Amino acid sequence: MDLNKEIKRLERIYLEKPKRVFTMYLNTDPADPDQQGGEWKIHLKNGLQRFEKYLENEGDKEELENFCKIKSDVEDYMAEHELELAKSVIIFATPDHSTWFAERFQVPVQTEFFWEEIAKVDQLIQLHQNFPKTGIILTQKEAIKIVETELGRPINTYFYALDLDTEDWRQHTGPHRARATVGSGGKSTKREQFIARFEANRHRWYKQIAPKLDKLAKDHNWEYIYLIGSSEETQELAGEMNKSVNAFLDKNMLDSKETEIIKAID
Repeated sequence: MDLNKEIKRLERIYLEKPKRVFTMYLNTDPADPDQQGGEWKIHLKNGLQRFEKYLENEGDKEELENFCKIKSDVEDYMAEHELELAKSVIIFATPDHSTWFAERFQVPVQTEFFWEEIAKVDQLIQLHQNFPKTGIILTQKEAIKIVETELGRPINTYFYALDLDTEDWRQHTGPHRARATVGSGGKSTKREQFIARFEANRHRWYKQIAPKLDKLAKDHNWEYIYLIGSSEETQELAGEMNKSVNAFLDKNMLDSKETEIIKAID
């Protein structure tokens, strides 16, 4: 999802009565002291009922019907994803289903509900500014892992491993990180020989991978770049990249889960 494009699309929506745009920012953060008992369910119920009762009192049956369609969709979504909630849920919806934006995020929001002519994107814009699209590059000798994040959640993961036979960096797919032919599971002497070889050729090998990382950053519109790994490796890799690196973390997290990596840079 390109959040910039999505925000611009949402900003263009304008609906007159009896149609309206529904906007919901719901705090579901279990670490929030006000959420220890799952209070989001109460806030959700009260927020939806408030509009329903108001429209009933207004006597506009068609607008009430439109709202009830969205209310049902929102309740179904929350029930379906109740066990997968993080810190917040953001929903934008229209009665004709031309707009249905429903996402769970690892960033906090202030609970708000709107039923208006336009989508209320102010909080979403602020969140995007606070948590921009980010490329987290993790290095560990012959392996490089890239975690792409937006609004504090992983959206893509890429793996590169150095092929020692061809001395080329190759991209790998799948849940397991790639390693060079001589990995940590090999004999200690072979591993030591490899490390010595890597250190002797690190500059040249990082120079080869840097353009691939620059291209990822450009093609995916990264607004912020982190480098995680030993300081010697990250500094040298950053020096070979054309894109500026915003922050460094001297830590080995190549095998860590994406959520743990994101938490480490918060």
